[in-house]
Order: sequence, then C-alpha cells, then structure tokens
Amino acid sequence: IPILARAQHALTEFFRLEAAAGIVLMLAAALALACANSSLAETYQAFRHLALGSQSLAWWVNDGLMAVFFLLVSLEIKREVVSGQLSSRSQLVLPVVCAAAGVALPALLYAALNHADAGAMRGWAVPTATDIAFALGVLALLGTRVPLGMKLLLSTIAVTDDLIAILIIAVFYSQGLQWPMLAGAALVTVAMWLLNQRKVTRLAPYLVLGAVLWFLVLKSGVHATLAGVVTGLLIPHVDTTNAIDDAVEHSPLETLEHALHPWVAFVILPLFAFVNAGLALGAFTAEELHAPLPLGIALGLVLGKPLGIVGAALLLRALKIARFPAGMDLRAMLGLGLLCGIGFTMSLFIAGLAFAGQPQYYNESVLGVLGASVLAALLGSAWLWLVLPRPASR
Repeated sequence: IPILARAQHALTEFFRLEAAAGIVLMLAAALALACANSSLAETYQAFRHLALGSQSLAWWVNDGLMAVFFLLVSLEIKREVVSGQLSSRSQLVLPVVCAAAGVALPALLYAALNHADAGAMRGWAVPTATDIAFALGVLALLGTRVPLGMKLLLSTIAVTDDLIAILIIAVFYSQGLQWPMLAGAALVTVAMWLLNQRKVTRLAPYLVLGAVLWFLVLKSGVHATLAGVVTGLLIPHVDTTNAIDDAVEHSPLETLEHALHPWVAFVILPLFAFVNAGLALGAFTAEELHAPLPLGIALGLVLGKPLGIVGAALLLRALKIARFPAGMDLRAMLGLGLLCGIGFTMSLFIAGLAFAGQPQYYNESVLGVLGASVLAALLGSAWLWLVLPRPASR
C-alpha cells in the first residue's frame, strides 16, 4: 500500500507540474508574439541577439539550455522504459504504435504538399512531434473530468514521440561531421558507461563528463543537444517499485529528474518559447499565409496527428492487441488525438535545425507550428469539453 501511495503521489505531482508548465509556456509564446508585433519589436529582436560571449542569447538557449531539456527528456524515457509505462509489452504496444502512426502520417501529408520544393522538404519532420507540457496544460483546463488513463496515454505517446524525434534529429539533421571530435565524444560516452557498469551512483562524475560530451558533440557536426540525450541514458536508475521499505537507495536518475524538472518547465522552456515564437505576422502576404510549407505543417499536426493516432488505436483494438485505457471511449480518443497535434517546442526546435540560414522557410514553419498548435488546442479542448462526462452534482 505505501508503494502504491507513493506512485500515485508521484503521478499527481508530475501531471500538476506539467500542466502548470504548459500554461506558462502558452503565456511565454503569447508574450513573444505580442512583443514582435508591437512597438517593442526592435527591443525584442535586440534581446534575442544579445551577445553573450561569442554567441547570441538565442544560440545559448537553442544549443545550450535545450541540451538540459533533452537531458530531462532522456531521463524520463529511461525511467518509463525501466520502471514506468513502457516497461511491459501490454503497456508498450498502444502508445508506441499510436506514436509511430502519429509521426508517419503528418510527415506524409507534409511531403505530399511540399515534394516539389527540395528546400522545403528539409522540414518534413517539423509536424511530427507533440508538446507534452502544452497538451497537459490544455487538459488541466478541463479539471477532474479528464480520466487518469487519458493523461497517462497522452504523456506516454508524447514521450515516445520525443524518442522518435531524437532519432530523427540524430540521423537527418547532422551535417559536416568532424570525426576526431566524434571519436572524443565516443570515449567520453564509454567512460560514462563504465561508471554505470561499476554502479557509481554519484551524479557529479556523470554531469562533468556530460558537459565535456556537450562540447565535443557541438564541435562534431552532430547537434549538441544530443549530448544531453546520451548523458541521460547513462545516469543510473534504481527501480524502487518493488521495495518493501524506504531504506532502498533512491534512484540517481529520479533525483536528477526531480531537480531539473522545475527549472526546465518554468525557466528553460518558457525562455525557449519567448526567444523562438516571436513571429512578425505583418511580414506575411496573403499568399504566404497558405503556402505549401505552413499548410503542410498545419495539416500534418491538426489532421495527420489525430488520424494516425486514432486509426492506430482502432486497428489495435479491432485486432484485440490492445484496449483503450480505462475511462476512454472512441470520442475521448479522438480528443486526445487532436491535442497531440500541439507540436510547439519540439516542432520549433526541428524547424530551427531544418531551416538554419533560410529565414523565409523558417518563418513559414514557425507560422505553421504556432497556427496549428493553437488550432489543435482549441479543437481538442472544445471536443473534450463536449464529450467528457461532467462531474456529478452534489
């Protein structure tokens, strides 16, 4: 019983923090848009390009602080695989297949609209990601009407989405590889692995080596944020779910995850949103607003995500491979699919990688991500408000 109580408390805290973070994320994005489309536009751009050493503030946020975000994502993925929602086949099938379908269909829709433009095709992965904080923030507005099974499935799909996005970034958005730096990064990775194998549980050695790894990866041609992913996967995790008492050693992974989560949720991600979501809407012509690139992103997120996720869930249920979570029917699953169309953080990040040095493509992609994320949030929340059972009146 104490173990179940601790697990329930941890889940409650996770969803509370993620929901609050999503609301802060929305406010940061709205503030960026307001600044970029007002008399503060020049001040906003000066802030983005503020020189910190040899790089701008925007660079440090996107290449430096976001490595910490990816470290946290990696920790969450490892915890889910070792002792969480992805630790057994019965729990794994539904979110993994739904996430894969929710990645493939948006990419295909985007490609269908942009296949004739080789430059635009670099952004095929932009509409493939789900922003867990943003989506849970929208769910929080519906209060106790949202079943726990829906929150768990949404968060697990989003975590699986993040894992797929990490693989996409590593394979498709690395360029100009510097092999000596990669060799150095490999040696540092082996050193962290040896620490793990020797059951070293102090966090300091891993974090110091992780910082060295970030520098080497930065200079290697692979995006520096992937150093955070590797570091997170090598932080040791002690599974305490079957512990009989509280004397079991606490997991270093969970210690670091709990320490980083508030900083990522309430500092790094809002700062990322503020730096990257400030789009000057007046710079677009009427033709550019429905150009193939932003339209492909919008259709991928708003249409491709729910169709892929709900279609996969229905197929698994028809084949009797997996069932909908408790408290969810087809209507609730459709609402979840719509909310998964909120791309935002990872979509903006991939857009920055895909269209680096191509401001027109990048601005169009930001337009598509912001428009689609807002529309998906509105459609998903409105649909769920209509179909979720209302609390019984007292």
